[in-house]
Amino acid sequence: MMDEGRVFELENAAAEVRKGVLRGAVARGAAHIASSLSVVEILCSLYFGGLARVDSSDKESVDRDRVILSKGHGSLALYSTLAHAGYFDKKELDTFARVNTFLGGEPRLGECPGVEASTGSLGHGVSIGAGIALAMKADHIPAHVFVIVGDGECQEGSIWEAAELAPKLGLDNLTVIVDDNGLQKSCRTDEVVGFDRLARIWESFGWYVIEADGHSFASLERAIAEAKGAGLPGAVIAHTVKGKGISIMEGNPAWHYRVPRRRELDAAMRDLGVEVAPC
Repeated sequence: MMDEGRVFELENAAAEVRKGVLRGAVARGAAHIASSLSVVEILCSLYFGGLARVDSSDKESVDRDRVILSKGHGSLALYSTLAHAGYFDKKELDTFARVNTFLGGEPRLGECPGVEASTGSLGHGVSIGAGIALAMKADHIPAHVFVIVGDGECQEGSIWEAAELAPKLGLDNLTVIVDDNGLQKSCRTDEVVGFDRLARIWESFGWYVIEADGHSFASLERAIAEAKGAGLPGAVIAHTVKGKGISIMEGNPAWHYRVPRRRELDAAMRDLGVEVAPC
């Protein structure tokens, strides 16, 4: 069982990552804030909870685990996590999606320290992750690949081509974490293709599947560790809330791509524990 001190540290890290998401979004004046907020605990579990073997002081280690954010429009969550983990200065978040920045609107391999794949054209992360996992197997590299995908993203056919292949190739060093927040660009995912049975679908492709509370560090730790050690490609269905941490955004599809106005920003900052100067 995860002790209270460790949970407290991870919750503090998540709070700082959320502040970084808001910081980058406001500085740019445009961002997928809500899509970023739903994956914060997942990323913090990997980077700060010891579930992924990564080290900002040894970025190029061949034996490092790889974390791929397939839903690249949630890039601010990844950038804020990497900054908090020491991959680059947190001040760089103010340059998000600007000219001559390495923090593009979507992650780009070879530009941002710590980014393991160029993503954002939805549906490609699992294929990339499977390719990396296969190469690691061939080279006898004892590392693991984690791919974070969106539930809406699972409507892409390329996801299922990779999902079908991974068990055939014996990729037990590959774990997919589904950010199952129930929303996509303008509506609920179940209004589009009815993905209310994601666990059964992944299982039908031969994956080891486990569900988790995507905002509980204890639940994520148990689920990811179990999926990682199952001897099969693992899929964690992490039930999350889009916009988590900012009350006006939680579960509201209107916040898929917009930045809060002044009063909304003040409310968001209060939710994140940031003091707001009186008008």
